[in-house]
Amino acid sequence: MIFPSSRPSLPLRRARRGAAAALVVTALVTLAACDADVPGKDVTPVDEATSQAPTGASGAPAGFEDLYAQDLEWTSCSSGFECATATAPVSWDDPEAGTIELDLKRTRATGEKQGSLLINPGGPGGSGTTFVESAATTFGDRLLEAFDVVGFDPRGVRASTEVVCYDDEGKDEYLSAAFDVETDEGLEEMRQAAADWAQACAENTGDLLGSVDTQSAAKDMDMLRAVLGDDQLNYLGFSYGTDLGATYAGLFPDRAGRLVLDGAMDPTLEAADVSKGQAVGFENALRAYVEDCQAGQECPLTGSVDDGMQQVRGVLDRALDRPYPTSGDRVVTQTLAFYGIAVTLYSEQSWPVLTQALDEAISAATGDTLLYLADFYNDRNADGSFSTNSTEAFSAINCLDSRSSDDVETMRAEAAAIEEAAPTVGTFFSYGGLTCADWPYPVAERDYDVTAPGAPPIVVIGTTNDPATPYVWAQGMADTLASGVLVTYDGEGHTAYGRSNDCIADAVEDYLVDGTAPEEGLTC
Repeated sequence: MIFPSSRPSLPLRRARRGAAAALVVTALVTLAACDADVPGKDVTPVDEATSQAPTGASGAPAGFEDLYAQDLEWTSCSSGFECATATAPVSWDDPEAGTIELDLKRTRATGEKQGSLLINPGGPGGSGTTFVESAATTFGDRLLEAFDVVGFDPRGVRASTEVVCYDDEGKDEYLSAAFDVETDEGLEEMRQAAADWAQACAENTGDLLGSVDTQSAAKDMDMLRAVLGDDQLNYLGFSYGTDLGATYAGLFPDRAGRLVLDGAMDPTLEAADVSKGQAVGFENALRAYVEDCQAGQECPLTGSVDDGMQQVRGVLDRALDRPYPTSGDRVVTQTLAFYGIAVTLYSEQSWPVLTQALDEAISAATGDTLLYLADFYNDRNADGSFSTNSTEAFSAINCLDSRSSDDVETMRAEAAAIEEAAPTVGTFFSYGGLTCADWPYPVAERDYDVTAPGAPPIVVIGTTNDPATPYVWAQGMADTLASGVLVTYDGEGHTAYGRSNDCIADAVEDYLVDGTAPEEGLTC
């Protein structure tokens, strides 16, 4: 996921698998509203004779034995999938703090079953139950034959007990707001907007808001492992999902099975380093787009690549002072313009849509396609409602996981360094310290070894020009994990498995299905 500085937040929004692919399919066909309803559940029970019994309370922390031993009631739902709801504690530190629900959806193994494979598309805030619906077209046949593929909405996310902040109208206003970060007044307005958002989240979510951190979600995964009947966790995580998987390995190295982490995040980085790294990643991806655009016909960007980059920046700068009109009653603010540009950089297949958006903005000073792209990015429906709570979950999870300084002088120095490294988009990755400055709960204390000593091989995949999770992060994660094995995809876009080539597919499936780890340093 990414957030521009016009609304304060850490820049990891929508770093999740599936968004870019869906954008390609949808945006190149039509510019109509893109949010389809997720098929609902029915109440047809699954034949219990075909369900694997849980292992019981083995490995459960004291006070949580019943949760580890719970029985899931799977029901048939939405075109061949099975759905269930698991119960988890609000806090893994306090058995008396109450419980929450975790929403699950799975597709059953088509061949001889080895076990379950938990998946996470990223975010934080991405829905695993939605992601699993694309398993048949994303994952290889061998993997689908061997595993029940299980998607889950992590705590705080979507169909699980969720984080709630503003109503749709307030959220729409929040997502559209733009501030002049060059002025002290603009920064103070940003701070107040973030404080109001945090207060609304606290009022409307309750105590769960303090327990949606990644460590708690990883502990939920261990409970799900036991409930699903697996002695070890097999897991495929993308983008932020790599952080979740690495956290699990650190907490439970003896229960880690075959883990593949694609589009990896470096667990040793501070929040400010993440912002700078992503700014450079998106700058590089935008430069690759501009070069490709100018090599073709009808590109609205003229002159050299540097000239083209400056013209993109001009589109963004104009939107701050004069938001782009659209054919409706909404306008494209600088924030929305950046969302619209950024979402297309997750996959080179989306670049033609960006060309259309920039052509409209430059030649006609209108923003219909930019607005469509921004709405796609924000999961906003045509009627002004939102199909997910990814914005809310993203803020809450990140604010519990790590924070950068909210000191103005420090932030301005960091912003200068970011903008020097990424002059076109760096502004939109600065001042993230304001996001969590007034968050009502403290950062969760890390209580595990990030090297995950004793875990089996963990496959870490990095794409060389990944904008959202730069390749150097995958190198960092692989180096940090005691058993990390780095696989490199030489290409564009966010993540690799399911969207790149057979070399990556074989490496992932050979490991998950057969247990054969790739050679260290494999490049595809």
